[in-house]
Amino acid sequence: MSDIQHLTEMIRAGTAAISIVTHEETYALECLCTAAFNNRKGVLIWSAGCGFRDGILDKSPVTDTDNAISALRYILLQNQKIVYVMLDLSAHIKDNVVMRLLRDTIQHCHSTGANLTMIDAEDRWPAVISSHVTSYDLSLPDEKELVEIVRNSLKSAHKARPIRIEISQQGMDAIIRNLRGLTRRQVKDLVLSTIGDNRVLNDDDVVNILAGKRKMLRVDGLLTYVEAPLTLDEIGGMENLKRWLNTRKGAFSKEARSFGLEAPKGVLMLGVQGAGKSLCAKAVATAWQQPLLRLDPGRLYNSYVGESERNLRLALRQVEMMSPAVLWVDEIEKAFASAASRSTDGGLSQRMFGTLLTWMQEHADPVFVVATANDIAALPPELLRKGRFDEIFFIGLPQHDARRQIFEIHLRRRNRNPEAFDLEKLIECSDGYSGAEIEQSIVSAMHEAFGNGDVTSDHIIYALQNSPPLSVTMKERIAELYRWAQGRCVSAD
Repeated sequence: MSDIQHLTEMIRAGTAAISIVTHEETYALECLCTAAFNNRKGVLIWSAGCGFRDGILDKSPVTDTDNAISALRYILLQNQKIVYVMLDLSAHIKDNVVMRLLRDTIQHCHSTGANLTMIDAEDRWPAVISSHVTSYDLSLPDEKELVEIVRNSLKSAHKARPIRIEISQQGMDAIIRNLRGLTRRQVKDLVLSTIGDNRVLNDDDVVNILAGKRKMLRVDGLLTYVEAPLTLDEIGGMENLKRWLNTRKGAFSKEARSFGLEAPKGVLMLGVQGAGKSLCAKAVATAWQQPLLRLDPGRLYNSYVGESERNLRLALRQVEMMSPAVLWVDEIEKAFASAASRSTDGGLSQRMFGTLLTWMQEHADPVFVVATANDIAALPPELLRKGRFDEIFFIGLPQHDARRQIFEIHLRRRNRNPEAFDLEKLIECSDGYSGAEIEQSIVSAMHEAFGNGDVTSDHIIYALQNSPPLSVTMKERIAELYRWAQGRCVSAD
């Protein structure tokens, strides 16, 4: 059902109080007014700027209702089965009088058959209010609605000042596909900014749409669009992981569905810090030609009750709308570590973790999750159960052949010919070093050699010998990591 249909049913069913947290206030008001009209009910919309005003008819505002206290008292004096819409009411909730009046108003709506819907930009409701309010999340536009929004935006822009449409159907399909996951307002703003001053929409604008979308996702904060120029060939070693990924490269296609295959859910990569887990996440997105979205768990947590869970649901819903996509959850143990033990956060971590696990188990959209972790002991055991991920890979320290590949990759990346170096000597001296540590030794050697001739094998060997690897400084912990992974994970190499 559409948002209008959902809200129509909720009002018809007698829902006394609804909370909508959104930045799309105009769209939410349009849906509510239509839903009220469908139920043959009037609408009064309140804001601190002008008090109550009729949401359907163009009437003068109701006098003396421009503050939250007088507005709530006004509702308590009414006995009408109408829809009251209050904007940004949560900003006034710290006032004890407002809190008491709001609780009385919700009860009043229960008894009179009226409806109170609160539209806010943030969820700041205390538990005593949220427990009596039905939350509703507005949907994101699907492809059919995206086409309509783009058409209407172009028509509106053309009326204001003529534009030329020179885009192919393939280009338009690409634009619609790249607009998935954005709100209606974001889609409209992005289309209008793409047209810009040149007043032309053509196939070249596909890139501009994608660039604009990345900026919007950065502003959102919950998801970050990550540039992924790497390929699997630019990662040394990990032959088992590469083979596994390559065999599933086409699993998101329609042909795979017809063949009877389900889209892969994802992989959990455990292992030593600096061994290349994050690089693999980027390389998967490039190899499969899918957008890479990084979920920052730290940004999910909010001080207001219920807001953290809502942030996670919103982020996951946005990923689904952008599918097929790769979702990268880096260092997942830091976000949900307290879910593995008795935490002091009132059960928030357990609820957040439960939401994530349920989504991983049940989501039907083609989203491939790449989760990385360094501290296995901090992971809740439920995450490691088969079925959450298609496979759990252990990424250890690179062996002989993998270290050769890593040296070759990083030397070529810095415009050096690997054949000019004593690779066997470098491989021997780098035993126990991670890929990141090997890369850093080359960087350090180049700094040392800069201004005194070109970098040589001796410079790199000197850098390696003067920077002990993590496998030495944290020897016991690394050894325990290897013991734990034995028989529990598939070796990436």
